[in-house]
Amino acid sequence: MLKSMTEGHPAKLIFMFTIPLLIGNLFQQLYSMADTLIVGRTIGVEALAAVGATGSITFLIIGFAQGLTVGFSIVTAQRFGAGDERGVRQSIAVSALLSALIAILLTAVSVIYARPILEWMHTPQEIIDDAHRYIVIIYWGIAASVLFNLLSNIIRALGDSRTPLIFLVIACLLNIVLDLLFILVFSMGVEGAAYATVISQLVSGILCLIHMVKKLQIVRLSKAEWRAERSALLEHVRLGLPMGFQSSIIAIGAIVLQAALNNLGSLSVAAYTASQKIDMVATMPMASFGMTMATYVAQNYGARKFDRIRQGVKQCCMMSVGFSIVVGIIIIAAGHKLVEMFVGPGHPEVIELAQTYLVINSVMYFVLALLFIFRFTLQGLGKSFIPTFAGVMELIMRIFAAIVLAEYLGFSGVCLANPFAWLGACIPLAIAYFATAKRIYYRV
Repeated sequence: MLKSMTEGHPAKLIFMFTIPLLIGNLFQQLYSMADTLIVGRTIGVEALAAVGATGSITFLIIGFAQGLTVGFSIVTAQRFGAGDERGVRQSIAVSALLSALIAILLTAVSVIYARPILEWMHTPQEIIDDAHRYIVIIYWGIAASVLFNLLSNIIRALGDSRTPLIFLVIACLLNIVLDLLFILVFSMGVEGAAYATVISQLVSGILCLIHMVKKLQIVRLSKAEWRAERSALLEHVRLGLPMGFQSSIIAIGAIVLQAALNNLGSLSVAAYTASQKIDMVATMPMASFGMTMATYVAQNYGARKFDRIRQGVKQCCMMSVGFSIVVGIIIIAAGHKLVEMFVGPGHPEVIELAQTYLVINSVMYFVLALLFIFRFTLQGLGKSFIPTFAGVMELIMRIFAAIVLAEYLGFSGVCLANPFAWLGACIPLAIAYFATAKRIYYRV
C-alpha cells in the first residue's frame, strides 16, 4: 500500500513507518546472525571466527551497494512527494540500469581481490581458508543483494514499509532452514552458510519484483521511460555514489580495525564477532528511525513542506534517543547471557571480552541515534557532501583506534573505535543539519 508522508501527524507517521522497517531490518540482520549462531554452535569457534573475519570486507562491497540504492530511492521519494508519477517511473528505470551495471563491476572486482585483502588484514592462518571460501560465495551473490535492496528501497520510497518486511521474514526463515540443511545434513561447513544467505536474498528480491509488477500501477514502465536522460542519470549518480562511497569509507575503517583485531588472536576475533552481532541488533531501531527520516524528509522536501521536516526531525530525535538509553541498559545487564548464545558456556574468556565491547559501545548509543537522524535527514534533503565527509571522519577515528588505542589498550582499544567514530561523524553532521535547517525551514 503506497502512502504519502506529506499529510498527518509527523511523529505518528514516522513511528508507524519505522515499526515494519525495524522488524524488517532485524530480520535482515538475522541472515548473518543465523549464520553466526549456527556456525558457532555446530562447527566451532574457529569457524565462527572465520565468518566474523569477513564482516568488514563484506560490508565494504555489500554496504556500497546498499548505500547506492538508498541514494537512488531518495530521488524516487522526492518525485513521489511532488506528485510526479512520470518522474517516479523514470527514477526507477535509471536506478535499475545503474544498479545492474554496478553489480557486475562489484562482483568482478570483489571475487578477484577477496584473498589478497584477507591476507593483507593478517587473517589468522587457521581460519583464512574458511574465511575465503565463505566470502567468495557471498561476493558471487552480490547481484541478489543489489536486487533486493534496490526494489525494497523503491517500495519504501513510495511509502510502503510493510511489504518488504513480509518478504524479509520469508527469506530469513528460509535462510535458517537452509543453514541447518547445508551445514548439518550436507556437511558443507561455512560454504553452506554462505549459500543459504545468497539464496535467501535472491528469493526476497524476486518476491519484491513480483509484487511491484502485479500490484503497483505506478511502476509499470513504458519503453520511453527506459531511455534514461542525461540529467536523470546525473541526478541519481550525484546522490547514489556518495552514499555508496560513504558506506565503503566506513567499511575501510572497519577493515583496518579488523586487521588490528586479527593480531590479537582468534579468541579476540570470536569475542568481537559475537558481541558485534548483538550490537548490530541493538542499534537497528536507531538505524530504522534514521532510514525512515530519509523517506519522510525526501517526500516532504519534494512537496515543499519544510515546516513538517523540522517537526519530524525534532520528534524523531526524542523517540530514537529515548530508545537508545533503554536498550543500552538492557545490553549491559544481559550481555553475558546473550554472548553465551553464540559461543556456549565453555568459553569464559571470549564471554568476558565480548562483555567489554558491549559495555563500551552501549553507553554511547544516544550519539549513534542522533548520527543516524542527522545523516539521513541531510540525504533526504539531497545533501551528499557532508554525510560523505562524516564517513571520512569515521574512517579517521577507526584508524586511530586500530593504530594507537589497540597498541596501548589491546582489545579495549579496539572496542573504543565505534564510540570514537560516532562522535567524529555526529559533530559535523549536527553542524551541517542546523546550518541547512536555518536556510531551508524559513523559506516557507
